[in-house]
Amino acid sequence: MSYIVSHATKWYYDYMLLTYQYKLNPNPKQVVILETWGELLRRHWNYALGQRLDGLKRTRSRIDRCSLLSEPIGEIPSKVDYYTQASDLKQTSYLYPDYKNIYADCQQQNLMRLDKAWKRWLVPDKNGKRGGKPRFKKQGDISSFTFPRVNSPKAGAHLTGNILKLSKIGEIEVILHRPIPDGFEIKQATILSKADGWYCSFYAKDKTVPDALSVDKIKSATGIDVGLEKFLTTADGQSIEVPQYYRKAQSTLARIQRHLARLTKGSKNYQKQASKVARLHLHVARQRKEFHYHVAHWLVNSYDLIIFENLNIRGLARTRLAKSILDVAWSAFLEIMQAVAVKRGKLTLGVDPRGTSINCSGCGERVEKTLAKREHSCSCGLVIDRDWNSALNLLKRGSVGLPIPGCRGLDSSQPMKQQVSFVNLRCSR
Repeated sequence: MSYIVSHATKWYYDYMLLTYQYKLNPNPKQVVILETWGELLRRHWNYALGQRLDGLKRTRSRIDRCSLLSEPIGEIPSKVDYYTQASDLKQTSYLYPDYKNIYADCQQQNLMRLDKAWKRWLVPDKNGKRGGKPRFKKQGDISSFTFPRVNSPKAGAHLTGNILKLSKIGEIEVILHRPIPDGFEIKQATILSKADGWYCSFYAKDKTVPDALSVDKIKSATGIDVGLEKFLTTADGQSIEVPQYYRKAQSTLARIQRHLARLTKGSKNYQKQASKVARLHLHVARQRKEFHYHVAHWLVNSYDLIIFENLNIRGLARTRLAKSILDVAWSAFLEIMQAVAVKRGKLTLGVDPRGTSINCSGCGERVEKTLAKREHSCSCGLVIDRDWNSALNLLKRGSVGLPIPGCRGLDSSQPMKQQVSFVNLRCSR
């Protein structure tokens, strides 16, 4: 199983980059080659990262003092960056002949990944935030490598029908469960290993970008409030239940992990049991992703404008509700929903969530309530589900100045007790 549009989909003004992922069927000899490439690229990553850290340590000094007491005295090394490390690839293959068997572009892409991770750590983004420090990779951590050119004269990867020909690896059968649309230009191919086999992700360029819906053509809009009791609630009172895929798999996962803990680490039985654990995690992740796509397509088919709340999900994941929050994966869902909306020409808008669950959607009065209280009851007479009230506030906050009709939900002049209705999703991506 694979997904036509990944959460890493990117869109630009004149084209989109979509990810098409297919399973590969390599023979045993090719599997050995793929695993060997991953291990050699891991070792080269660790060497290149150590070279960068050593150069940083030897040249860094505090502003008000030198580092003679804590740093070795020696020749100051020259600056280490992607270009200096890429120029050393020829010497690496001379000293270690095994690297001659790896396609040169794959080694360069490995260094590019390190360079991006290094810059994210040292250089803050426009919001002043930086990424984590790049880490040394343990055995098996690097399970993917990229061919940056496909189907061009000097490319290392060529896709013809259902056969993928890779330089220095050979021809591998691709299980094309769906065709790549005509007119798409394949830019890159990434070979990656998962718990159930090897896959190839093709990054395709699509120049037929649908025009975004203009504001004056918006006919329907909604606000969505995500939660843990209900996955989301729309402004017209429809809700979707939380599937809890990880929670349901916990008992099975605990049993096979206990079995894994009793085995000798590194033995064949240990590897077989570890594969069972990894397959279960992969199955849960695929269930969750499929569910996210179903919900995203249902929303995009139903509304022209979808207003959501910009939550600090990373901060919420540090609370005692972390397991439930990570199980529903709000952040991944919002990325998928925005990608699907762009592909369909629909609009999405993120707004500030502060006060949406406290303020009354009918009169605007603040109604303080604890997290355990799931019903909003205001002095104006409005009694409504807490999440529905929040979705209505999100719709009002995000649709200010837009020429759209009412939310087809509550009429604040006629307060009454309302209950949300649940939606059964039976749609395909």
